[in-house]
Amino acid sequence: MSIRFTTKARRGMVALTLATGLALGVAGCGGGDDEQKPKPRASASEENDGSEPSAQEGQADEPLAELKGPDGLLLQLAAAQRDSGGFVTVSGTLKNDGDKTLALPAQLSGNETEIIRNGRSFGGATLVDSKGKKRYYVLRDTDGRPLTSTGITSVKSGEAIPVFMQFPAPPNDTTEVTFQLPMFAPADITISG
Repeated sequence: MSIRFTTKARRGMVALTLATGLALGVAGCGGGDDEQKPKPRASASEENDGSEPSAQEGQADEPLAELKGPDGLLLQLAAAQRDSGGFVTVSGTLKNDGDKTLALPAQLSGNETEIIRNGRSFGGATLVDSKGKKRYYVLRDTDGRPLTSTGITSVKSGEAIPVFMQFPAPPNDTTEVTFQLPMFAPADITISG
């Protein structure tokens, strides 16, 4: 019986030690009075100190490619950037040049059951490497969700929505690929990085 009491006592001491450590850690994370005071708001030109790119930085004046889709939808690709992690991120803007709100076609998600099950996306996009004779499909996370912009169901007239898609990277010597998205005209693009 005394062994049981000792085990419980030890558990209690461990719990007390952890609770004390956590309380001290939280108290140590609190800032001084300076953090409680509201900071004066910088002007728009001062807000971007170069540490974080603005929505327009990194995009060239001329898009990498423009793909025309149904009913006035236009996909302007701004970049196809190779990452050291072994993937390529294609980013751009989806615009509605039409005069009414457009529902995005379900075909943009592709026809793979696993991707469709996760809702609307750009999961139907592919990169085609003609030189290497390979087609690269959108990457997925461990739950099968496509690594693309998701949840966009409609685009209002005149609206422009930023979008992205991630693909496995072709070999380093492959820089020219064809970007394809269902219901849009294909476009040749150059991978940078």
